[in-house]
Amino acid sequence: MKRLAILPLLLISTFFLPVEGAVADTNVARSATPSASYTSPWESVAAINDGIDPPRSNDTVNRRWGTWPNTGTQWAELTWPSAQTIRSADVYFFDDDGGVRVPASWKLQRWTGSAYADIPGTYPVAVNAYNTVTFAQVSTTRLRVVLQSGQASVGLLEVRAWAADSGGSTGWNPPSHLVTPLNEVWQHQESTYPNLYGFRNYGWDQIMANGGSINYCVRWDTSATVTAAQRDQIHATLARQFKKWMDVMVGHNAWPYGNVPVKVVGWAVRNRSQLQWSDNSVDIYVNDIRENAPQCAEACGRFFNQNGNYPNCPGGASHHYDMSLWLTAGFGGGAGGDWGQRLGSEYYMNNLNTDNMTILLHEIGHSFGLDDFYDWTPTGQCCFLMKAGSASSITEFDAWMFRDWWRHLKSRYGL
Repeated sequence: MKRLAILPLLLISTFFLPVEGAVADTNVARSATPSASYTSPWESVAAINDGIDPPRSNDTVNRRWGTWPNTGTQWAELTWPSAQTIRSADVYFFDDDGGVRVPASWKLQRWTGSAYADIPGTYPVAVNAYNTVTFAQVSTTRLRVVLQSGQASVGLLEVRAWAADSGGSTGWNPPSHLVTPLNEVWQHQESTYPNLYGFRNYGWDQIMANGGSINYCVRWDTSATVTAAQRDQIHATLARQFKKWMDVMVGHNAWPYGNVPVKVVGWAVRNRSQLQWSDNSVDIYVNDIRENAPQCAEACGRFFNQNGNYPNCPGGASHHYDMSLWLTAGFGGGAGGDWGQRLGSEYYMNNLNTDNMTILLHEIGHSFGLDDFYDWTPTGQCCFLMKAGSASSITEFDAWMFRDWWRHLKSRYGL
């Protein structure tokens, strides 16, 4: 997977400090393994802890866990390799106003080591919102959501399990076995990239300039057509993969955001007829060609306007884009940098529902400064995402390399 070089820039970005406070609790559901009593063949139990906040109970874009046609008592469960101390949980119900509806009642159970025990609490049942239950903290390796069906089958879109932040992850505290390789990586980057500290358009800079969000343009570099449903799936997949990197930072070392929303603000195509929708949910740019590929307007792109001002962007600064998702027909591998990520359009469309889109995850890592490891391997490490071809998902070592970048850059934001 080729990484495009990050070029030194002379412009200094204007940054806006976030007003959001540090995260008090940590959603430990993301690190659990999900399972269920039953899952409809076309649904996925992995949906319950994929970190995607549903837009509504009848979510037709993201993955869902449902039990149709089964009724009665159904359950979905989160299992951790070690005990977690949990004091509240949020549950978002799947309800398609048809064969899957909110439950008649539900409850949480914890595994005691020999049996499941009910967790006392008040259990609301609402659509289009998280249903929150707070309770005296419990320590368990399994948390089960038990649902009693009413007029139809039942399902869930997301479960969040909240553990109090003990403070152990608030600073720079990598595991001892990673200290040496992490130091090797950082020293290698400092010696290889002389403008490492002077560069001002890493993914970190973009998020902080926006106050905790990121905007994308989709460069549709193919002759294929796109339906509105596919458009929304492309967005949802990008948001899900981007969130995997952001989850690495939650509660860590003064990182100020619990969630970093990803918004697709524009689509660029050669011909308007390729886009088979008529709504105005995104800006559309037609036949604006750069690098022999369609692009969204340069006046709206942060890559071209790194002072953070977009005076000539149609619609103003709210329509600006920080990165591009460049999907090219017949493109092999991937490329990534401060400008965004480039992948094969066929690869992307064939992996819309894949849990880990490996090439995209790898290229997003480059957008935040992570390096390639073609010709060397840090001490004690063999297999990790940024060493292309050796891992399919973000590993512990990738996560700590990512955090190391924040450690060295956070002072530029006054944190």
